[in-house]
Amino acid sequence: MSPVRAVLAAGAARLAAAGIVSARLDARVLLAQVLRVEANEVPALSRDLTAGEQAAYEVSLGRRAAREPLAYISGAKEFWSLDFEVGPGALVPRPETETLIEAALAAFPDRDAPLRILDLGTGTGCILLTALTLYPNATGIGIDASAAALAWAGRNVKRHGLSDRATLRLGDWNAARESRFDIVFSNPPYLRRAEMAGLEPELAHEPASALESDPDGLDAYRALGPAIAAVLAPAGRCFVEIGAGQGPAAGAALEQGGLEIQSIVPDLSPVPRCIVVRLAG
Repeated sequence: MSPVRAVLAAGAARLAAAGIVSARLDARVLLAQVLRVEANEVPALSRDLTAGEQAAYEVSLGRRAAREPLAYISGAKEFWSLDFEVGPGALVPRPETETLIEAALAAFPDRDAPLRILDLGTGTGCILLTALTLYPNATGIGIDASAAALAWAGRNVKRHGLSDRATLRLGDWNAARESRFDIVFSNPPYLRRAEMAGLEPELAHEPASALESDPDGLDAYRALGPAIAAVLAPAGRCFVEIGAGQGPAAGAALEQGGLEIQSIVPDLSPVPRCIVVRLAG
């Protein structure tokens, strides 16, 4: 058996050696999961780990040292102060995507409005379900082409008690053309395959279909333009995530589909992150 503090220090050193910048924090989160306590409680613990706990921790450390995303190992990721279950097959929610929620709140300040919301490429459902939490009279549909991603979204619908207001569909971006929506969200794939080699190794564990859009990173926006125009209500708005430096080109691709750019909203970095569009004319 080994004391918690010694195990934590050794775990942090192992992750640091693997090139993980947040090594100590990650080691603490993983150890907290094994010990079934909050991460901030770990440094104050004075007991020893059992053999079973030590073995479980070593497995988690090995996965993280191999650069598997921390969220996949812990099984959850925070988004807009809400916890979402996530694992292999779904994109890990990221803080910059919260920019889409901020932009929607600015465009639709009435939280009691009975809005119809659509999320194209819903993944874990974090965008759709956050919006439904913020707009308690809204209903929404989340669409994804990946059955694996929709399975995670389904777990999150139940986790947040939104089964009566959220519907999930397996299909492409044209799978909800029978309705018109006040708010449409999309966080499409926008990375070029050539870019992937220079990014963090964790991305190799996430679904390529949710990340890559070859050859120029704009294919998704070309397809999204007409898909959004077909379902957006006359006074509706769509909030689309973009990559760094993609604003003008992604905006032009969306405009070709029958949309009009209203604004481009930066994230906290500040990198232009969200294109707000409406129907042209």
